[in-house]
Amino acid sequence: MKYGMRTPSFKKSMAARTTGKMKRSVKRALIPGYGTRARGWAHPKKKLYNKVYHRTTFSIMDLLK
Repeated sequence: MKYGMRTPSFKKSMAARTTGKMKRSVKRALIPGYGTRARGWAHPKKKLYNKVYHRTTFSIMDLLK
């Protein structure tokens, strides 16, 4: 498990910012459960890992706030 600052990735941050509203709306229409947050019961180990990871790490943007 990682502790401390997350390694910044310019490529991933640009991909997250440029995923368009149209693409998300199409996925939401085609894939049931896309974009919903209440899916932790399907993958409890992944949910626990993500919860701990997001509480123990921070990004550069968190420092600039």
